[in-house]
Amino acid sequence: MITMEALQSAIKQRIDTYNTNDHPLNKRAVAIYDLIDSRNHILAEDIVSPFDVPRQNLSAMDGYAIAQGSTLAKDSTIEIIGESQAGSAYTGKLTEGQGVRIFTGAVVPNSCDTVIMQENTNFSEIRETLDKSQPYTITLTQSAQPDNNIRKQGEEIKSGEAVLTVGKRLNPADISLLANLGISQVKMFKPLTVGLLATGDELVAVGHALESLAQIYNSNTPTLKSLLSDLPIDIRDYGIVPDNLEQTTAAVHEAMQDCDVLVSTAGVSVGDYDFLTTVIETLGQINHYKVAMKPGKPFVFGELNKGLAKPVLYFGLPGNPLSTVVGALQFVIPALWQMSGASLAEQPMQLSVKATLTNDVRKMAGRKDFQRGFLSQNEVGSYQVECFSSQQSHRIKQLSRANCFVVLDKDSGNVSANTMVTVQPFPWLYA
Repeated sequence: MITMEALQSAIKQRIDTYNTNDHPLNKRAVAIYDLIDSRNHILAEDIVSPFDVPRQNLSAMDGYAIAQGSTLAKDSTIEIIGESQAGSAYTGKLTEGQGVRIFTGAVVPNSCDTVIMQENTNFSEIRETLDKSQPYTITLTQSAQPDNNIRKQGEEIKSGEAVLTVGKRLNPADISLLANLGISQVKMFKPLTVGLLATGDELVAVGHALESLAQIYNSNTPTLKSLLSDLPIDIRDYGIVPDNLEQTTAAVHEAMQDCDVLVSTAGVSVGDYDFLTTVIETLGQINHYKVAMKPGKPFVFGELNKGLAKPVLYFGLPGNPLSTVVGALQFVIPALWQMSGASLAEQPMQLSVKATLTNDVRKMAGRKDFQRGFLSQNEVGSYQVECFSSQQSHRIKQLSRANCFVVLDKDSGNVSANTMVTVQPFPWLYA
């Protein structure tokens, strides 16, 4: 069996080749998205600023913009001859010893080189007696220096500067940046098409009646759709395929004509009615089979390439619900972000923290173990985690009650309470 880390590395290397040779990013189809609809999609071109930011010198304070050459020492007096507001700039000329009342965000007149905070003048003493329609005089209560309290033109962004680059996964902060630049549409890579397929004679689609005690609902497809919902992909659901070689072959063959990636659940073990590995070997190849982790050991990574111009990458997940979740989080989701063209810095990190185990945990050496647990903080802010007593991969209620996986190393055995362990909080709890 390959280790989890070795399999993650092998998948990454294969996708690097896929993005470079099999389906190169520089030849991918692109689409124009309205800015508001672009979140979590991947930029297909650099975006350059159409202007400086700020576009002109702006005041960082409410106060007074003072003409160049004016005396800025304490007790100096300045004649105030106008006003500059946000959205309504002062356009007259000023000479030494003159200034204008100015407000935060307003344009600083070209002839001014500093802004004095109103708190550093006698404004508060005279404000009730001012006739603002006429020139009036203020006195500086503190000395000042040129360039104080001015947001300089272009100090944040220069016109023509690349503010976002190819491979950026747009987030709300990026959308704010682009909106500030007046950019309403962006060019993004078209979403990958990801096929989902469930196998098993016992499965019934949610929404249909169970007609015998031998039947169960197909929970894995809805689970995968939810887990993959934030990715820039189009999902095609190929439904439930019976445990039949011919029907499995036909379903996989159909999916490989339409999709960039195929993800299946169940049918990858070694039982008499598990046909998917046979079909993948017939229509393509298995790159890796079985991984040293629990749950999720019978995991398949391969590709479908028979008669295709580019391969369709294949991920075969076990049928137990917990195995599906673990395999999707550890392998499928990172792979899809990489395939989508997201740069390394834009691929979501798997958050992990160290926590103190509050109970004894049973484990056999040989596989990396993902145990369901509940992470909390004690009164001093330190993390602590409790592992649930039963860890069978078919237990669905415990997965809903948990908020994390406790990750135990492959070579470790039983773990005692008060041991520091690695914990992966569920990503949907901090997204």
